[in-house]
Amino acid sequence: MPSSTHLRQSQSFSAVRLSATALFAIALILLIPAGAEAQMHGQGAGAGMHGHGADGTGHDEVVMPGLRGRNATAAESTELAVMFRNFETISREVTNLADGIRTVTRSSDQDVMDILISHVIGMIGRVDAGDDPEIFIQSPTLDIFFERGDQIDTSIDVTDEGIIVVQTSTDPELVQALQLHAAEVTAMADRGMQAVHEMMMSRPVN
Repeated sequence: MPSSTHLRQSQSFSAVRLSATALFAIALILLIPAGAEAQMHGQGAGAGMHGHGADGTGHDEVVMPGLRGRNATAAESTELAVMFRNFETISREVTNLADGIRTVTRSSDQDVMDILISHVIGMIGRVDAGDDPEIFIQSPTLDIFFERGDQIDTSIDVTDEGIIVVQTSTDPELVQALQLHAAEVTAMADRGMQAVHEMMMSRPVN
């Protein structure tokens, strides 16, 4: 089954300051220096610092080097950093379907919501194209999506409720992976980088 991604934007969601042009503009911005971005959110130079991982894949919550990737743009890494630094503004509802998932994700901060929409659309576009960003802390659950993305049917609807994503597949392994990844994202929305620490610690060592 060929993949299909549909994007619908409700007229009632006109408060979202995110035109199609703005979506692509976000993808072109340069990476905001970590210190400057932290100051934008009222954090000092040492706020949230955890300093794990001298190999560039750690979880320093100011620099967040683990959010970079071998195939990720600077703008994508910046979007991830903003969402992790503001995870407390994000909430999610996940419904497991017989053949996939339905998720509703929102942020109480309009700027974070705009970035959230851009991130979701961008990452689903990468799955459709089989274009893995290879983020350093990326969950291995995502591997199957980039390998078999043509077997996932996706619809995206932006409404007052939030960004609603429905993803289905006839492949049982993909359905299982969709549901697992949805739970992982919810954990990150609930606990931020701490959830990433926990997931990485639970992975078997190769």
